[in-house]
Amino acid sequence: MTAAIRPGRDDDAAGFIRVVSGCWAEYPGCVIDIEGEAPELFALASYTAGRGGQVWAAEQDGTVQGLVCTYPRADGAWEIGKMYVASGLRGGVVAQTLLRTAEDFARAHGAARMKLWSDTRFDRAHRFYEKHSYVRSGPIRPIADKSNTIEFAYAKPLSGIAVERLDAAAAAAAEVPLARILAACVNDGAAVSFIAPLAMDRARAFWKSVAGGVARGERILLAAWLDGAMVGTVQVDLAMPQNQPHRGDVAKMLVHPEARRRGIARLLVARAEAEAAAAGRHVLVLDTREGDSAEALYRAAGWNEVGRIPDYALNSDGTPHATVYFFKRV
Repeated sequence: MTAAIRPGRDDDAAGFIRVVSGCWAEYPGCVIDIEGEAPELFALASYTAGRGGQVWAAEQDGTVQGLVCTYPRADGAWEIGKMYVASGLRGGVVAQTLLRTAEDFARAHGAARMKLWSDTRFDRAHRFYEKHSYVRSGPIRPIADKSNTIEFAYAKPLSGIAVERLDAAAAAAAEVPLARILAACVNDGAAVSFIAPLAMDRARAFWKSVAGGVARGERILLAAWLDGAMVGTVQVDLAMPQNQPHRGDVAKMLVHPEARRRGIARLLVARAEAEAAAAGRHVLVLDTREGDSAEALYRAAGWNEVGRIPDYALNSDGTPHATVYFFKRV
């Protein structure tokens, strides 16, 4: 039987405490002191409503198996709080539905951005949030509690289209959604250095190397979200020869096939140009497969064709294609 998601009630306290305590017990050093450090669990529905938010319970056969709540923050974002699911249901439909329910509620109430905090020891939770397009955002914070908790901050744009620059921590956290975008584009026929079918492990290895470049200051990495899902990306390579400190290469401009024709690629390119200029890179170069829609996009954005190289690379079916080179001063 699938768990039902319903609004939480104050009389769910025993179930909520059981689920939360069970999750904490799986991590060495995590000590949950309900009365001293989390008294809101005794009346979580009232507590969350008092903050302008809502709590939900996942119930199966009359037993609470999960919970999540969300509420507005002082900075205008909304926060995901108390996201816990019993061990047998983690990472599946129940957890995904709980998170989506909270995000939909926040979006309906005007949220443009979601944030959350997660104990640095909760590695399974980190993978779950990263899978759902959250990235590390900002510094860690220590909590003066019995568990000596230190928390990671996660965030993502929630509504509409948003393009953001990823630092090294965010780039590492974005490995899975970026790999999904790359694999989807390659498997849809994109000419971006890989041949279809592209396996996820190879796609993830590529983004791991990109995150390393971001950490070394050699690369600018941008990501685009559509209604809370990461759907696009572009990079600016800054690792130029010594006599070209003013130049950058724009690369791997990708938009998931299901998110195209919404202006996302245009926004990514414009932001890449702005970030490159801010980094002192005033001559930009890129290339694209002859005849691709990106060719028209670059022309419309004011890029200048340099020339074409016939048979420069291979399509997924093994046939060669020409590549068009562009430059732009920014």
